[in-house]
Amino acid sequence: MKRLLFILLLAASALSAQCVMCQRTAAAQNAERAKVLNHGIIVLLIPPLAILGGFLYLAYHRREP
Repeated sequence: MKRLLFILLLAASALSAQCVMCQRTAAAQNAERAKVLNHGIIVLLIPPLAILGGFLYLAYHRREP
C-alpha cells in the first residue's frame, strides 16, 4: 500500500504537464484562457486515469497470495 501511495505522489507532479502543442497554444493566449485550457487538459485526463486505476485495483486484489 505504501508503494501505491508513493507512485500516486510521483504521478501527481506530472498532472501539471501538457503536450507541446497545448503549451504553445496556451502561451499564445492571455492568462485566463491559458488557465481554462490547463483545467480542460486535467478534466480530460481524469477518465483514463480512473480506468487505469480500476485495472490496477482489480489486478492488485485478484493476485495470488
